[in-house]
Amino acid sequence: MNDDDQDDIFGEVPFVDEEFDHDRLEEELRQAAAILDPVPAELRRAAIEAYALHDLDARIAELTFDSLVDAIPVRGAVDVPRMLTFHTGGLTVDVEVTDEGLMGQLLPPQSASIEVLRGPRAAASLTADDMGRFACDTPPGGPFALRLRTDAEVVVTEWLRA
Repeated sequence: MNDDDQDDIFGEVPFVDEEFDHDRLEEELRQAAAILDPVPAELRRAAIEAYALHDLDARIAELTFDSLVDAIPVRGAVDVPRMLTFHTGGLTVDVEVTDEGLMGQLLPPQSASIEVLRGPRAAASLTADDMGRFACDTPPGGPFALRLRTDAEVVVTEWLRA
């Protein structure tokens, strides 16, 4: 062995992976992880449901305001509704979430069909009137998102925990 074949740091011959089977190593690592640290069934189900909801044609409405994070708390106020604002392109969705349900408005005002998502299926179907107003009597429990279908586009909000 000459000096050209040695690693400068440790004085060892560098590893050459011409004969190394990467696919076999990956499979063995997957098997070890499945035995030693398996993915919880609930997490696997949620991942499959989230992927099933993936809509390539939908625009994602980004959360731009959340009263739990961005608002200044008012002293003595209890059971304050959670205010959310989502924005994408020229559409803004304002939503108020309470223990009694949710209500909101689309800006600019327009009619739309709205689905409250809690998994691969809609938990509730709503309709926004010509002023863009909508309401649901059932509070969204757990993670939820809204899918809006306007005349021009399909918009899905970010997922949030109620």
